[in-house]
Amino acid sequence: MPHRHLPIRASLLLAALVFTTPAWSADPVHKETVELTAEKTVHSVKGKIKGYATAEYTVTGKAGQTLSVKLKTNQPSNYFNVRQPGQDEALFIGSSGGNSYQAKLPADGEYTVQVYLMRNAARRNAVASYSLEMGLRD
Repeated sequence: MPHRHLPIRASLLLAALVFTTPAWSADPVHKETVELTAEKTVHSVKGKIKGYATAEYTVTGKAGQTLSVKLKTNQPSNYFNVRQPGQDEALFIGSSGGNSYQAKLPADGEYTVQVYLMRNAARRNAVASYSLEMGLRD
């Protein structure tokens, strides 16, 4: 019976496909647009992330405006990055820069503030409760 191994191989392949997390199954990402205007220059949010989940807050600004972001958290491995539209490299990396950012925006556009856990905490499926304050002024 030379074909006897085919069903075993097929069932092993099926099991591997069922029990493997595919690369395309993304972790949950909470996305929120933050409206900052001349009347409302500061916005605060409270949130929670767990494991590899992230939260992304989009702020629209103009070149020369000052963006400020402050993170308060109960988890020492919880940080945020600030990304500029169309750029691969982050404007600010929290894990090396800390939990506070303030700088003039280099260009008009939508900036993303991404809240995340470092890999050491994400791997443990740690939970972070945070409050994030974002401000934009001329």
